[in-house]
Amino acid sequence: MGKLEEKVREAVEKVVDPETGLTFGQMRMITNVKEEEPGVVKIDFVPSSPFCPIAFKLAQDIKNAALKVEGVKKALVYCHGHTMEEAINKMVNK
Repeated sequence: MGKLEEKVREAVEKVVDPETGLTFGQMRMITNVKEEEPGVVKIDFVPSSPFCPIAFKLAQDIKNAALKVEGVKKALVYCHGHTMEEAINKMVNK
């Protein structure tokens, strides 16, 4: 894992799930962080439930946290295992 990937993973794993009060790192919601090209990171996550009512917000929170990391120009966030994952991915990455 590259330096930028490590920084991004560290940042997004600190985001707190408002429903549980736990961080995404504690809940192991972040499944992958990959630098696709210089400054462009792809982050995969799995919400706590396939029907999680705030999955859209969680995806946006992850994106916002990643964009605050120095060196990140663009963050692509992909939700997996949610009934509305396609809509979530489309909205957060537009």
